[in-house]
Amino acid sequence: MSVVKSPLSEADLKAVGDALRGALVDLVDLSLVAKQVHWNVVGPRFRSVHLQLDEVVDTARLHSDTVAERSSAIGVTPDGRAATVASQSAIGAVPEGWIKDVDAVQVLVKALDAVIVRMRERIATTGDPDPVSQDILIGLTGDLEKHAWMFQAESA
Repeated sequence: MSVVKSPLSEADLKAVGDALRGALVDLVDLSLVAKQVHWNVVGPRFRSVHLQLDEVVDTARLHSDTVAERSSAIGVTPDGRAATVASQSAIGAVPEGWIKDVDAVQVLVKALDAVIVRMRERIATTGDPDPVSQDILIGLTGDLEKHAWMFQAESA
């Protein structure tokens, strides 16, 4: 049952809804992964990496809210529950315990890469059926790619 009437056809709603739900899952997990690494990073570059990780958390949380609200606006219920995120995220497991700064950077490079690949697929999927949702995905992917560039530069 949907209490919100969608402006999209049923087929378009399915495609766009799946893209937005997947984006939400990846963004929620990215924020959790970045925060987990943030709490456990150690090493000579602790401070700079620690602060950079919080920037990723802020970006992921901001965009996750935008994606969830867009999903609701087109009549698709957002699902950011822990079980959903755990079963559907593209991001691999984070090591337990302290994480050396160089390893923390690599964890984030891999996490961002995994999410960006899927976001680009979602951008392609949403273009024709819903340019509004596509625009949201384009903007957030640009922000994620900026973070990926900065973490890659850290590891050069």
